[in-house]
Amino acid sequence: MLGNKTIVTNGDQTDTIYEGMDKQLTFEQSLRSREFEPDGPNYTPRISGILHIENGGYNFAMSILKSDDGDPSSCLRYTFAYENPKAGEGRFIHTYMHDGNPLPSFSGEPKKVAISGDIDSFTQLVWESLNEEIRFPCLCATSTSKPANTRQKNCEQKPLKMEWRKK
Repeated sequence: MLGNKTIVTNGDQTDTIYEGMDKQLTFEQSLRSREFEPDGPNYTPRISGILHIENGGYNFAMSILKSDDGDPSSCLRYTFAYENPKAGEGRFIHTYMHDGNPLPSFSGEPKKVAISGDIDSFTQLVWESLNEEIRFPCLCATSTSKPANTRQKNCEQKPLKMEWRKK
C-alpha cells in the first residue's frame, strides 16, 4: 500500500510501481522501465493493478505489458482505467488466453465479471473458472476496510495468492 492506493501484480514489478509512485510518477510512468518477462518463447505478460479509495470514492486501473505476438523486440503496453465502478461488477485480466506453443498472451479489454459473496467464495469462483491445465496467475482486485498493517492471504490451497502488503 502507498497511502490510499493498493498495488497488485503478478511479479516483481510491485516494487517498481511502489518506488515510482513514491517519487510522484504515475502508475503508467512507473511501469515504463519494465517489459514482459524474458522467458521466451512465452514472454509472460506482466499484469498490474492499482486501487485508489478516498472519501467514499473508488477507482482502479489495470495494466498488461506483453510482447507483440511473441516478438521480444516489441513491448505492447495497455492500461485500462475504471472510475466509479458499479457495485457488484469487477474486471478480470490474466496472463494467457489458452494453451498453446508458445502460450498466447491475454488480448482485449479486461473481462467484466459479477462479484458477489465474500472474498473467499469469489476467489474460489475465479480459480475454478480457469482452465485447470493452464492455471496461471491472474489479477483481480477487491477493496477492504482492513487496517493497513493487516496481511490478508486468500487462495491458501492454490498457487495463486493475493496479499495486502505495507512497505
